Amino acid sequence: MRGLFRSKPRPPADVVRHTRDLLAYVDRKWDSREAKREEKMAELSKNIRELKFILYGSSEADPVPEACAQLTQEFFRENTLRLLILCLPKLNLETRKDATQIVANLQRQQVHSRLIASDYLEANKDLLDILVAGYDNIDVALHYGAMLRECIRHQCVARYILESEHMKKFFDYIQNQNFDIESEAFATFKELLTRHKSTVAEFLAKNFDWFFAEYNSRLLESTIYITKRQAAKLLGDMLLDRSNSAVMVRYVSSMDYLRVLMGLLTDESMTIRIEAFHVIKLFIANQNKPREIVFILAKNKEKLLRHIEEIKMEKGNDQFEADKSQVIQEIAGL
Repeated sequence: MRGLFRSKPRPPADVVRHTRDLLAYVDRKWDSREAKREEKMAELSKNIRELKFILYGSSEADPVPEACAQLTQEFFRENTLRLLILCLPKLNLETRKDATQIVANLQRQQVHSRLIASDYLEANKDLLDILVAGYDNIDVALHYGAMLRECIRHQCVARYILESEHMKKFFDYIQNQNFDIESEAFATFKELLTRHKSTVAEFLAKNFDWFFAEYNSRLLESTIYITKRQAAKLLGDMLLDRSNSAVMVRYVSSMDYLRVLMGLLTDESMTIRIEAFHVIKLFIANQNKPREIVFILAKNKEKLLRHIEEIKMEKGNDQFEADKSQVIQEIAGL
């Protein structure tokens, strides 16, 4: 008999509208009555959990595509996303986590074969400014960062951030003294520079000088081990990507950049030395080396051969050993 009186689930669009009303309340000046404020916040947390359940399902039920589509359409019909982002600092920790998961999921939801989140963000780019600036607020940095990374799956978002002044800020965020913020910022930085190949290649070509000057001096020559290691790995990934072939040729023609990589080849960390080797081999393989590059390589031939010989991987890697042998042969022949 108890099941007969169980409340009927609300339509997804109704849950979104109610959530929007509650967020609008939270966004306005707090009500002077403490009890009402707490009541509204509890109600909002409950609604956000319900939205998460609709999008993700549970251990007992999978999400219903039609319900997800209705929720997504209503969510972006008006400014629910804007309100959720603006109000995030006022939510409790668990509700922030739920909200972050909702925003992440909505970036992948299609309505009539369209990613409407992309259209919405294209028209509301100032929200991306808010998300990037979130790295300055330790309370919401991880949540805003996770949201931003999901939004970057849309090419229009990645292009906007790459072409903005925000890219210069990432060099500060990546060196934040808070390890969690530093790691979160680097994850987003990496996503920006690897996900959308043509957009990244265009950005690197246009901004080559200032970008790599910052990258080398502030990341590759950082005194922070994790920053240096991640930057060396990412540099190799970028330069070895076929989309960035023109950028790679330009990079390996720089005498200053070669010096930076040769410095990394002597690092105390074997991991960093291995990553540096993957970039140095591009300098060696360049068939059109500038004269100054050949001069530096020849002048430092003995040191280079010794340092490269010392590089060992923990587990045997035939391809690495083959590359290493080829590089040694090339240097010895200079």
